[in-house]
Amino acid sequence: MDSPRVARMDAIGVSQTHISILKTGWVAGLLALVGTVASAEPSQPGIHVEILGIRNSIGAVACALFESAEGFPKEFVRFASNLMMVKVRAAKATCNFEDISPGTYAIAVIHDENRDGELATNVIGVPKEGYAFSNDAKGMLGPPSFEAARFSYNGERLNITITLQY
Repeated sequence: MDSPRVARMDAIGVSQTHISILKTGWVAGLLALVGTVASAEPSQPGIHVEILGIRNSIGAVACALFESAEGFPKEFVRFASNLMMVKVRAAKATCNFEDISPGTYAIAVIHDENRDGELATNVIGVPKEGYAFSNDAKGMLGPPSFEAARFSYNGERLNITITLQY
């Protein structure tokens, strides 16, 4: 049930179809798609994302890795190549994407404090829960472009930090 206080993730462009998916099993669906969420060893290859600026230990952080601009970041359930959800512990979270081929990627992150599968917003649509993008990219009156958030990955270990905005 939608309310003026909770804008479906369409505040960042998620469609009604994806909102239905999110409402009916977002947490379970992401966990099923993701696989293992084990912390990586220091030398293990992959894209290792430390999420900074988490304001509390409530809820979970969802990370979506995109290989192209298609669907970024609006339709992450459909177009992200990898999705990961991790529980926030001690106001910290890390997403470890392993077995990733070299290429160009962008990441979108959401702190779903109330674990309802929606990005809570105020009455005028400004997000009340945290969100962020690789390169700490920011958009004008909406999410940034894939180009603003993209980065290159060479197949070795890459450590990235992303700072949430509230």
